[in-house]
Formats: sequence, C-alpha cells, structure tokens
Amino acid sequence: MPMTLNPYLGFRENAREAMTFYQSVFGGDLALSTFGEFHASEDPAEADKIMHGMLTASNGLVLMGADTPNGMDLPTGSSISVSLSGDDEAELRGYWDKLSADGGTVTVPLEPAPWGDIFGMCTDRFGTAWLVNVNNPQAAPAS
Repeated sequence: MPMTLNPYLGFRENAREAMTFYQSVFGGDLALSTFGEFHASEDPAEADKIMHGMLTASNGLVLMGADTPNGMDLPTGSSISVSLSGDDEAELRGYWDKLSADGGTVTVPLEPAPWGDIFGMCTDRFGTAWLVNVNNPQAAPAS
C-alpha cells in the first residue's frame, strides 16, 4: 500500500455534523465510528461521539476527523489550512462555494492571483481553514 498524507480534523461535539457537511461538499463514502462502538470511553456522554470518521471521495480525496474526548484539550486557532488544488475550475469553484457558504468566512476572495492562478482562502462554519488554488497552465514558468 502506498503511503498517504491526509488531513485529520479535530472537533469537540460536532464531528458527525462536520463530516456529513464535508460529504455534501465533496461527495463520496463516509464511514463513522463512535466511542461507544469500540468501548473507547468510560464517559456515557461520549458514547455517540465520533471516535473516527473517514470521507473517501471518488476523485481520491480523503478527509478524516473525530470528536476530541472531554478529558483532552482541543486547541483553538491553528497554523494549518487544508489546501485544494487542481486544474478543474468548475469543480474547485463548486467546493469553494459550499465551503464558504452558510456561516463560512471568506478571507481572500477566489480570484486571479499575482502568480497567474485563481486563488482564495476561507474558513468554513466548523472553523477549518481552506486554501483553494485553480492551476493556470499558461502561468507555469518556462523551462
């Protein structure tokens, strides 16, 4: 099996809602496991919380996430953003529109960037920061 690197998002009480939202954005299959299913918490309040969620889209995108147990800190604010890049402008704009809507915040509008691509930054309603870059093959430096 090849090695992969996937974003793994942390939530406090709303991993199920967030992962279901991401499925509505990206499509694909969503697998959710709770703390209760695996007897992974002795706190009855955590039984229905998501211990592990994995969204696998048909285009190869994999996004993981889980609720952080009550006894663990969930740091707020981060220096990490999830980046979406590619050549299909319609597909990436579709993701952008869904991620930045309904409580999301646009920090940099999705528009032509100085380096020639189309680029934007937003934070979705769950607090995840996203970078979206539509590659412009004409902007590639000459070899």
